[in-house]
Amino acid sequence: MTAARDALHAREAPSSGRPVTVHPAAVRPAAAVSRPVPSDAVRAVRFAALGDSLTEGVGDPVGGALRGWAALLAAGLAAEPPRAGDFRNLAVSGARTRDVALDQLPRALEHRPHLASVVVGLNDTLRSTFDISQVAADLDHVLGRLARGDAVLLTACLPDPGRMLRLPAPLARPLARRQRSVNAVVHALSARHGAVHLHLADAAWVDDRGLWSADRLHPGERGHRLIAARFHALLAAHGLAHGPAPAPDPDQPPPTRADTARWLATAGTAWVARRCHDLLPQLLRLAGTEAAHWARGTSTRLDVRADRSLQAALAALPAPRQAAGRKPGPAPCPQAEPLTALRGTMGE
Repeated sequence: MTAARDALHAREAPSSGRPVTVHPAAVRPAAAVSRPVPSDAVRAVRFAALGDSLTEGVGDPVGGALRGWAALLAAGLAAEPPRAGDFRNLAVSGARTRDVALDQLPRALEHRPHLASVVVGLNDTLRSTFDISQVAADLDHVLGRLARGDAVLLTACLPDPGRMLRLPAPLARPLARRQRSVNAVVHALSARHGAVHLHLADAAWVDDRGLWSADRLHPGERGHRLIAARFHALLAAHGLAHGPAPAPDPDQPPPTRADTARWLATAGTAWVARRCHDLLPQLLRLAGTEAAHWARGTSTRLDVRADRSLQAALAALPAPRQAAGRKPGPAPCPQAEPLTALRGTMGE
């Protein structure tokens, strides 16, 4: 695993939409990790999954509990079935980057993982307290600490919630702008810390409703299996996954219109009520600003303002820490393919 870890360094272009320029200092790769791996590493891989409801497994219930893409991936990391305790899913529904940094990271470090996934950021865009500088600082801290613990890192960029929820343009654009900034931070920090990165912001992936659960915000079983399979393929290409890839076919039928209606009448109503006290007042103000700029033909000013905030957030990050005696960072791996590139091999 050591040689493979030294070769890992995946970068992608920013997610769909207007390109975002990333500050050069922020994407300078950190030193390669030379991790001491036990002799039975092929048989046992300690895997810690950090993040929010996507990683927790919402949308993929099995036997009264949540499973999700991380658990599906964990089953195929080693040549033998994972031992009790090898996989720890620390993700919590609703978690933001700050929650991951304060609550989940210490528990992950105690696990001393060989592999750690950090997929977070969408909940940050859905809060009135959204601050791209804080997101960048917290995510840099999390990835840096895990990398210095010699963990192979997994990251992913995410689609914007406005598109997934099919919100009207004046409401969707501010959320899309926020998610674009978060994804740019994830891309920059994935390069900086040598992470294996998966692109989940692809429009075709978002628009395939068969991959999503009734709430339209989380993948269904089919979507979770697709994410797990794509991560498995990336890891296997670097000699870091030795077990079978997750099966593509779901065990459960996809959600029906009745399932969607039930979710809207129960959990969906509660979710909207929570956001009405937090995000909605600010989002309505943002929508008013968006509509006014659109009417004047000055919408690009909002993009420029967001880009400046992004650049300032990345420029404020401290220089990567490099342990004494470590070699320079690894050469870049080939760019990771969009998630939808797997569709032809997964019976879609």
